[in-house]
Amino acid sequence: MRVLMIANYLPYPQITGGRIRIYNLLRRVASRHDVSLAALLEAPEDADGVSHLRQFCVNVETASMPQRTRLAKAPGMLRYALQGKPPELMLLHSDELVGKIRQLCSVTDFDVVQIESVMGLYLATLPRTGSWKSIEMFQNFTSQQFGRISEVEHRWDKRLRARVNGTAMGRWEPRYAGKFDRCTTVSEADRGLLLRANPFLHVDVIPNGVDTERYQPLPPRAEAAPPRLMFIGSMGYPPCIDAVRYFCRDILPRVRRAIPAVELQIVGGDPHPEVVALGGDGVHVTGRVDDVVSYYQESTVCIVPLRAGGGTRLKILEAMALGRPVVSTTIGCEGLDVVDGDHLLVADTPEQFADKIVRLVQDPALCQHLCANGRQLVEAHYGWKSIGDRLMTVYHEMVWDAN
Repeated sequence: MRVLMIANYLPYPQITGGRIRIYNLLRRVASRHDVSLAALLEAPEDADGVSHLRQFCVNVETASMPQRTRLAKAPGMLRYALQGKPPELMLLHSDELVGKIRQLCSVTDFDVVQIESVMGLYLATLPRTGSWKSIEMFQNFTSQQFGRISEVEHRWDKRLRARVNGTAMGRWEPRYAGKFDRCTTVSEADRGLLLRANPFLHVDVIPNGVDTERYQPLPPRAEAAPPRLMFIGSMGYPPCIDAVRYFCRDILPRVRRAIPAVELQIVGGDPHPEVVALGGDGVHVTGRVDDVVSYYQESTVCIVPLRAGGGTRLKILEAMALGRPVVSTTIGCEGLDVVDGDHLLVADTPEQFADKIVRLVQDPALCQHLCANGRQLVEAHYGWKSIGDRLMTVYHEMVWDAN
């Protein structure tokens, strides 16, 4: 089978949850089918990943992310709005990438074209020759993301922008999804959201996962070392910025009343100035790191104090695979088949969140219970191999069962 994948970023190196997901699905599909990848480069140095991806992809084509000032982008965004398209999507349009996609289609008769949802408009640029089937991949719902960001954003202009874009995406996403033969979401909850908005869609669940072979349970951290909490994420992403600001302001002081020596490690690339400013007094902001496992090794508890965002959190699956206990908000762990008290602890107020962190630091038996159950859960349901097999089953149903 010949598969074309279109993504809004090159999925290597694996430095964000979105990249990790695309990379692992791509690699497993490429082990059995001929895969071509077309993607935007978020930064010039991302081009260094092309040689790695060409080890298992038949073709890898890239184009630079359009770099224009917001004022220069305004006419195009207005044009999108007048056409009923969310203005933010114009920021991902690249004539260069369109040309390269059309060139790939001119020399290869693809069976499946798979497009990340924020790149959905590229479907309209594809030649309608051939009998290929299309599939739209929702890692989350952009409309939901913008809506939640608008609730926690403290700057009025960014809050207004999030509301406008959330409304536009909420109208457009389910309607435009109808142009695809199939859609996928990362959870049953997201599948329900999409079907309620457009009940005529054919939606499959392809969850997020973790490499359970690479990520093995780590030994417990030395008891003599000061307790260390860890948050990992893309630290330029508004929901992650809000999460660490909220944690440092409202939760960490409460933890320190019970455990004065506790430290916090904030791990992730492109930290926003607001995140950098949190560093000091036992709070460490690392920026991008090459190996996250060593940071999990030095952690006592992994925290996910998210109040915005969407989809499901690969950071929770990683922590479970590596044998580290997790405290999360309800939003932070939504969509995952987890049970509070069995696989992790859930807390939605600063008081609850702090109390549950303290409880884990002081109760090794509870940590062991959560870690054992968490590892069992990811092995049973969230390994990338079985998830990749589910995606290929969708391909087969679209292409072969239809013939």
